[in-house]
Amino acid sequence: MALDRLILGIDPGLANTGWGVVHQSGSRLACVAYGCVSTSAQHDLAARLLKIHDQIGAVVRRFRPTCVGIETVWFGQNITAAFATGQARGAALVACAQGGLEVGEFSPKQIKLAVVGTGGAEKEQVQYMVQKLLSLEEVPRPDHASDALAAAITFTTHSGVAEHRLAELVAQAERKSA
Repeated sequence: MALDRLILGIDPGLANTGWGVVHQSGSRLACVAYGCVSTSAQHDLAARLLKIHDQIGAVVRRFRPTCVGIETVWFGQNITAAFATGQARGAALVACAQGGLEVGEFSPKQIKLAVVGTGGAEKEQVQYMVQKLLSLEEVPRPDHASDALAAAITFTTHSGVAEHRLAELVAQAERKSA
């Protein structure tokens, strides 16, 4: 029996949280819908997080995915931005938990490896591969939505693969690019 499911992908961010829904039927993938929840810095933090929670919850209720692939927070040089992203990620995860979704959490390098084949891929390479893998006429915009679709695609490649094996592949890719 072929695997048949809807997967939600989320690229969290306080200003922009991308989302995308992918239908998987066996090895075939198709884009169902995608978009972006945008919040304004003019609003207080609680109102922004509530908007992310409510709108991701609306996506979950509308499309009824069974699982979600979500990008983990990358702590680069901007710690403040990483904390804001983590809060947005938490708001989105609560909405997914309320919908009973199975959660797969993936680092940016894991997503790049799953979609492009290398953990050091550039953003444009990821966007190109999302377009090709989902047979879309153009690259999904905004780029947050494309990144969310990439997270959903990563969930499909992760199914049946042990978490440590995926981490192992990322480590190999990192060693090659170093």
